[in-house]
Amino acid sequence: MKFSIERAVLVKAVSQAQSVVERRNTIPILANVLIEASAEGVSFRATDLDTEVVDSAAAQVERPGATTVSAVMLNEIARKLPDGALVQIASDDAAGRLSVQAGRSSFSLATLPREDFPVMASSEYSANFRASAGVLRRLFDKSKFAISTEETRYYLNGVYMHVAKAEDGPMLRCVATDGHRLARIDAPLPVGADDMPGVIVPRKTVGELRKLLDDDEAEIAVSVSETKVRFATPTITLTSKVIDGTFPDYSRVIPQGNARKLEVDATDFARAVDRVATVSSERSRAVKLSLDQDRLVLSVNAPDAGAAEEELIVAYADDPLEIGFNAKYLQEIASQVDRDNAVFMFNGSGDAALIREGSDQTAVYVVMPMRV
Repeated sequence: MKFSIERAVLVKAVSQAQSVVERRNTIPILANVLIEASAEGVSFRATDLDTEVVDSAAAQVERPGATTVSAVMLNEIARKLPDGALVQIASDDAAGRLSVQAGRSSFSLATLPREDFPVMASSEYSANFRASAGVLRRLFDKSKFAISTEETRYYLNGVYMHVAKAEDGPMLRCVATDGHRLARIDAPLPVGADDMPGVIVPRKTVGELRKLLDDDEAEIAVSVSETKVRFATPTITLTSKVIDGTFPDYSRVIPQGNARKLEVDATDFARAVDRVATVSSERSRAVKLSLDQDRLVLSVNAPDAGAAEEELIVAYADDPLEIGFNAKYLQEIASQVDRDNAVFMFNGSGDAALIREGSDQTAVYVVMPMRV
């Protein structure tokens, strides 16, 4: 195998691949990236057995072939080469080495046979559709903060993507929850997605997917089966197993009867929460919201550290209310709000709060209260 590739193209392709690789693993080949050169160009493939990414890149191929080399090592080398460099890569299968040359720099890296590299089995996908990168980014970006990190509740360790019935008809919906907060985001259902099975996309896959969604106008081909999900651009394909579990009935925890309405500038609110939380203990980070006519007082009282209070002018015309929340949860939800105003719907001091982005019904957040 022998080919020449621009340094910038190499960096982009290898960085995407190496991010899938687990730094600590007991199978040496899983630390490697599979490089395949053909007349069409070069592809870089990496996997951790649950997730697989393939990045295709343009290159001048002199001799087709394939080999595997340390993904992290190749990424570090490519990153440190000078901008604009033309990189020559060649493999010597007999010696088990890969040479990387650019200008006066040259490297010789150990390789492992391509035959040892595991390739994720192909799957029959029951639903195939296309969606814009902007739509998918909104669905996953706005929900992923609520993914649980508790490994014992593995079925909450991802984003539940499914077809849901809404007032405006069927929607493509993403939901995530950790039992303390919940995010539910809707988008118009793409053509071809009607029969899509509901799948839980793992946290790691959601992070890798974000790298495919930078261009709002790009079309992403999405394929879904009971066991796998695949996202593809013209140059990158990300395939992942889905979490084998049943996502809980989230609709039961979304409050329906909350009547007390607070409307507040989302940015001002997030900053005020951040300021008063400075004195709270890391263990609980509880902030109290005291509501009265068009007035919100945020306060924290940490006996071992101090106290803080900040007042905001808001739109509130219901009965006075005092309720406490985890400061981190409030900040994370407020940071998702794209509109100027966040709308909070309360019931009582012991009940979950519902948060929306202005009048937008397609983004709903729920947060459980804390005792303060």
